[in-house]
Amino acid sequence: MARKRSLTPAERAFLRRLHDFVYGNPFSAPRATVLVEMIPGIPVQDLMRDAEALSRVVAERMQRFDEGGLALVGDFPAEDHAIVENAYVYLAYHRYLADFDRFIERQLAGATNPEVPFAAALLADLGARGIEEDDTARYIAFFYQLRRAFYFIVRAAAGESPSMLQLRLALWSCVFTHDMRAYKERWWNRLEDFSTLLLGETGTGKGSAAAAIGRSAYIPFLRSERRFAVNFTQSFTALNLLQFPETLIESELFGHRKGAFTGAIENHEGVLESCSAYGALFLDEIGEVGVPIQIKLLQVLQERAFMPLGTHAVKRFHGRVIAATNRRLTELRREGGFRDDFYYRLCSDVIVLPTLRQRLAESPSELDVLVRLLLTRMTGASSDASTDRVLAVLRRDLPDSYPWPGNVRELEQAVRSILLTGGYSGDVVPAARDSDDELAQRVQDGSLGAEELLQRYCLLLYRRHGTYEEVARRSGLDRRTAKKYVNARVAA
Repeated sequence: MARKRSLTPAERAFLRRLHDFVYGNPFSAPRATVLVEMIPGIPVQDLMRDAEALSRVVAERMQRFDEGGLALVGDFPAEDHAIVENAYVYLAYHRYLADFDRFIERQLAGATNPEVPFAAALLADLGARGIEEDDTARYIAFFYQLRRAFYFIVRAAAGESPSMLQLRLALWSCVFTHDMRAYKERWWNRLEDFSTLLLGETGTGKGSAAAAIGRSAYIPFLRSERRFAVNFTQSFTALNLLQFPETLIESELFGHRKGAFTGAIENHEGVLESCSAYGALFLDEIGEVGVPIQIKLLQVLQERAFMPLGTHAVKRFHGRVIAATNRRLTELRREGGFRDDFYYRLCSDVIVLPTLRQRLAESPSELDVLVRLLLTRMTGASSDASTDRVLAVLRRDLPDSYPWPGNVRELEQAVRSILLTGGYSGDVVPAARDSDDELAQRVQDGSLGAEELLQRYCLLLYRRHGTYEEVARRSGLDRRTAKKYVNARVAA
């Protein structure tokens, strides 16, 4: 027989605040404010560093309800069921954090799709509080998703500059929406219709951001098998569209059947067909594909269906699409190189990744954070001494205003160069033999051919602005052509 238990006004207020905390974006400032209100008297920095501080307080608050026997959610008035269940679920989540983290690391190390060794205990803990059987399996799936999202988002968007704090906030919302309550109730299995577009210069980490989103998707827990439906390491598929000539992109995307075209000697499964139902397809360099491919991809996004080349058999696409480009889509759309309807199907969520220049302008200490992180990834550990040595070389060899045209990717190679050679000279195109004044004089004289004029002008722009993207923007050329002209003049 259920025991009747009740909350005091203070307990009810506390549990409602906990409910707000649990369903808030963990990278948001308001969530930190809620935490301070729930545990007054401790500096917010200390609270944010101590991940278990709140769970200890919640456990102490809930302990009194177990006097005389284990309390069940159904023991409380119906209007309190949601906040009481939330408290018990929150405590269970924190008891198994380390287990989930070890399980994720095990899969990253190569385990295919193992049984969850602690699943039986976790199911029993949740069921012991009177939580419905179907709901316990859903909670395990959400716990797994939450830990993966933390794991990959923190690593994909490391840094403490305002722009990186905003990026972590945006990535979390991309996975769980801005309203996690609504996500839990309605959207957890429907986000495949919400595409994401990542914008940013080369080297800003668009691939890592896409992987963080794709590897954090909801994956059902199969209660009878004590395992998840798929291994998250196999649920993210990436395709760099610049790797293939235009004639082969269709085959890589949609697949083909034997005999579909000259050279098609066997069936080939495209990435749309191989993408997991619980996964995501990352299309990098989407700004480089031609309009015919855009039209076909638009049909996939609208109808969730496609046909491999050489067949009329309709296939279903079940995954989520994440696309990225370093191109300026506003100009591409204006020039007709990127269809408006295709853009509007991609832009459910647009996330702009900040440049390293922006991050350092906002917070100069960001360089220290990134160098330490890169050293840890490269060597398995970092120290104050090794970090200080790399930073000292960067400050010695590069000007304070160095633009970092290759962004974080360039910084990573700079650290490698310093470890190997003891120095790094930067990615600066050497000055051409001819001066800007000579270029202007020869233009005035009319003594330059079109090819040499473009080469010299593109090199001038690159020396002034430091990126091929800016050369392309100012010259009206596409990025690959601009880079070709710059490099041709340097080699001349």
